[in-house]
Amino acid sequence: MLPVLPALLLFIGLVVGLFTPRDVRPDAFLATAMVSAAALLPLWGTVLIGVGACAVFVSLTVDFDALRDATAYSELATLAAIAAFSIFFNRLLGRRAHQLVQVRSVAETAQLAVLQPVPQHLGHVTLETLYLAAAAEARIGGDLYEAIRTHHGVRLLIGDVRGKGLLAIQAAATLLSAFREAAHDAPDLPHLARRLETSMSRRASQYPEVPGSEIAERFITALLAEIPDDEPIVRTVTCGHPPPLLLHHGEVRELQPAAPSPPLNLGMLVSNGYHVDVAPFHPGDQLLLYTDGVTETRDRSGAFYPLPERIRPWSGETPHQLLAHLHRDLIAYSDGRLDDDIAALIAQRRPSRHCT
Repeated sequence: MLPVLPALLLFIGLVVGLFTPRDVRPDAFLATAMVSAAALLPLWGTVLIGVGACAVFVSLTVDFDALRDATAYSELATLAAIAAFSIFFNRLLGRRAHQLVQVRSVAETAQLAVLQPVPQHLGHVTLETLYLAAAAEARIGGDLYEAIRTHHGVRLLIGDVRGKGLLAIQAAATLLSAFREAAHDAPDLPHLARRLETSMSRRASQYPEVPGSEIAERFITALLAEIPDDEPIVRTVTCGHPPPLLLHHGEVRELQPAAPSPPLNLGMLVSNGYHVDVAPFHPGDQLLLYTDGVTETRDRSGAFYPLPERIRPWSGETPHQLLAHLHRDLIAYSDGRLDDDIAALIAQRRPSRHCT
């Protein structure tokens, strides 16, 4: 509808000029048509509307035999100036739109470089991931996930950087790099959490003098999980992150931490170390890790997305199917208006001769 608005205004101006008294001028409609064309149409459309507006005015002036009126020439000059300004404004908007597309492309490429694809199978675990960017106008965020096969089992990470933009991406890249290195040799999850905390605090200490950088204030909520090869369990350490969901035989249970720790880069608040929670995790069970963009998705009434309730009917699906259902449901629930980035990672234990 909006792209036809300039032509509609042009037509209204012509009708006003033809069927109203001569003292009722169509100039306002013609000028509005040209300005709206600059914002709504490509360059050729803006030029066409500008030429059309001037042609309509000249035609009406000739029809009313007003060419000898000096006011008519003044009005025509004004319309020509507005047409020229509209073309200039259209070019300016086009250049800015092109720059915005380039910036978004670079940002998306940077985020994809940070979030490397997670293998579908790691040892005895099947994995699937979901990442949904917020609305196109939103800045890139710092949601992250990773899964690594180690001699301790499969270790998982999901996190959410406070804030958005390139600083968030940089913080996410730092955390992911530290996790990819430390996950292999940290003897347990508390040691792994301390290694990640050290990396994040070290990074923050490198920028104390940058005014307004917010790096020293930036923290990351994170959840670490470990699925050992030889035990039907899952171990988790929660650092200010939403609790994971355990899907077992059609039931959905939140794995609330007994002693949650603060987010990473707030390690000075940890006094008694990191607490490990242990839950049964049998073949066929699924573990869903997610960022708060999922549970903070709102419908039109402002109600938050009830994740455990909505996901229960899909608990018997494969990881790929379950996340596909979740993807569609989040879009439908929010009426296509996602306000935050969303990341989710699901792990399913496959039958193994080591599991009893």
